[in-house]
Amino acid sequence: MTKFLISIVGPTAIGKTALSIKLAQHYNTDIISADSRQFFKEMQIGTAAPTKEELTAAKHHFIHHKSVQDHYNVGAFEKDALRFLNILFKTKNVVIMVGGSGLYVDAVTKGLDDFPEVDKTIRKSLNTDLKTKGLEHLQNQLKALDEATYNSIAIDNPHRVIRALEICLGSGKPYSSFINKEKNKRHFKTITIGLKADREIIYNRINQRVDFMVDSGLLEEVKNLLPFQELNALNTVGYKELFNYLNGEWTLDFAISEIKKNTRRFAKRQLTWFKRNENTLWFDYLSNTDNIINSIEKEMG
Repeated sequence: MTKFLISIVGPTAIGKTALSIKLAQHYNTDIISADSRQFFKEMQIGTAAPTKEELTAAKHHFIHHKSVQDHYNVGAFEKDALRFLNILFKTKNVVIMVGGSGLYVDAVTKGLDDFPEVDKTIRKSLNTDLKTKGLEHLQNQLKALDEATYNSIAIDNPHRVIRALEICLGSGKPYSSFINKEKNKRHFKTITIGLKADREIIYNRINQRVDFMVDSGLLEEVKNLLPFQELNALNTVGYKELFNYLNGEWTLDFAISEIKKNTRRFAKRQLTWFKRNENTLWFDYLSNTDNIINSIEKEMG
């Protein structure tokens, strides 16, 4: 019997978690998170991780199973998630996956791209450039070498920019030329459900969510993480802005306004990423769950 992974994607604050729980309850199955920041147990409020009530409404996996001090990347997640899916599919025909981290979603559904080995001194040089010349310099360099990647990755994330640049410089070919090659086949079929809304609605929902996070104690959560602010996991919207406030560089009001602005930018990049998949079934965020289930059943045949 064919096994199905239902992958729920869309911009932040659109309602993916709520839909995933409804679908998990309908299919009597589990949820795998593909949100690269909800993995970390110290980052609960700022990542809008599922609440205790939501975690008990359906069984979740890959939520708060790591520490920010752990080295955990997309390659490790791909291996862990596929191993776990094999276990779940022994007793279930359907599993739900939800998350807004496009690269992590693709790692499970399609497999990671195979990049060439490059000289390690290139990354060291780029990290030096980051410190001395700033992120914008690296962004402009990437735009000149590979505009397709510049337009599709999390351009405000220096680690992603440096990774793309080191491939461009080390191979002499655009990073994007290594994307979407033939990958390992999956032993399940993926049905991707996308949630969408008008931009103004998405932005309003983001602004409201940020205000709710602040009211729920986000600043205290970030204070506790101040000793670890240099870690990659914490180079994250909602955390890096408040580090600037706590370090005396910004006012609190300005930091909060920057969180909202940067989250809106992130949502725009998420949509750009997810819209590349032509097989995604898109629904308005207010769509009736029964209509979504009917579409899923048609795809299942």
